[in-house]
Amino acid sequence: MIRENANITYSIAAVERDTGLSKDTLRVWERRYGFPTPERDENGERLYPGDQLERLRLIKRLLDQGRRPAALMKCGEAELAALLGSSETAAAGIDDPDFIARRDEVLGHLRAHRSSALRSTLGQAFMKQGLQAFVTDTVAPLNVAIGEAWMRGEIDVPGEHQYTEQLQNLLRAAIGGQASSNGRPRILLTTFPEELHALGLLMVEAMLVPEGAQCVSLGTQTPLADIRSVAVAGNYDVVALSFSAAFPARQAIDGLLELRAALPGTVAIWAGGCAVRNKQRRLPGIRVIAALPDCVSALRDWRVRNAA
Repeated sequence: MIRENANITYSIAAVERDTGLSKDTLRVWERRYGFPTPERDENGERLYPGDQLERLRLIKRLLDQGRRPAALMKCGEAELAALLGSSETAAAGIDDPDFIARRDEVLGHLRAHRSSALRSTLGQAFMKQGLQAFVTDTVAPLNVAIGEAWMRGEIDVPGEHQYTEQLQNLLRAAIGGQASSNGRPRILLTTFPEELHALGLLMVEAMLVPEGAQCVSLGTQTPLADIRSVAVAGNYDVVALSFSAAFPARQAIDGLLELRAALPGTVAIWAGGCAVRNKQRRLPGIRVIAALPDCVSALRDWRVRNAA
């Protein structure tokens, strides 16, 4: 994430990609609520100032938590940030004393850019909790806390990138130490084109590998045709995809339905992340992963169905 300069403007396509809000939604809000209020270029195309883009990001994250747009449109950026902070903190269970101490220690390392100390703190939490508990009880709420700290200006972009890099290195090493070469189901993990976030994939893999699943990651931004060809040629049982809040929900749904039609019925599709949260009704034949523990539930359900 990068804080936008209010003097920079963004096209409606750029805002859609960044926030996950569709162009149609942006236009409807403009007419119905009087926000956003884009400028126009010489061709009459909409241009959104950076401060409006930031406010739209906050609104999208609150919508993902079940808030209604009419109420959010009355709020300024500071009020939206406060709503987001209180709701995400409560949802993440950040009232746990052990986590609060660990969070404050991590934030201190990030503010001072102490890379070695950060690696040590994360490593100690992993050794104490084990891989799955580390992901659900430390990584998931810590991601929320890091995002909140960034919005408050308490850490900078290099600090956030340092956190992501150290965490990804730790998770990859831990996963490699527990990986199975012949477990079932065989799960292919990736993201659609334009989805750059890899951390969600690693967190899912970290939940599944200790359960004996055989996971192979293609990394991010794999074209749909390639996902299909690899899944079929590799005889995979499941294709698992991650969608961050920045990925347009409509694009995620359309792509998943296209992939479902292209894959044999014997290949299950699991999809998780903010962009597909609460979208199960619109995704027939696809398992929407509501939260990280649901990965394990989906795995167990698959094994029951395929016990023979």
